[in-house]
Amino acid sequence: MAHIEFARGVVETVIPDVRLTRAPDGSDGTATFYFENPKAFSEDEGVDITGMYMVDEEGELTTREVKGKFLDGRPAGIEALFVMKSEAEWERFMRFMNRYAEQNGLGFTKS
Repeated sequence: MAHIEFARGVVETVIPDVRLTRAPDGSDGTATFYFENPKAFSEDEGVDITGMYMVDEEGELTTREVKGKFLDGRPAGIEALFVMKSEAEWERFMRFMNRYAEQNGLGFTKS
């Protein structure tokens, strides 16, 4: 089962908005995730956010580029950046995203 965690063992239930960019030659790419009012911020969880972990049957993709967004001093969202530096990393990320999207009913729109 493909899922995202911000702390080990705590599955994030909020589905993010994801934006992808890729170099024209396919050499590298970036995925920007935005989670609005994520479970990781809820008082029930109150977890220490240690990164963003994308977990599926192939293993785990990790990024430490995670920032909290605040509105009037209250946590409002999490933005995470995942950078892919090769064609192989891009393909691995896309396999994860396809599994994650299928499980969560996400669509893909090319801009």
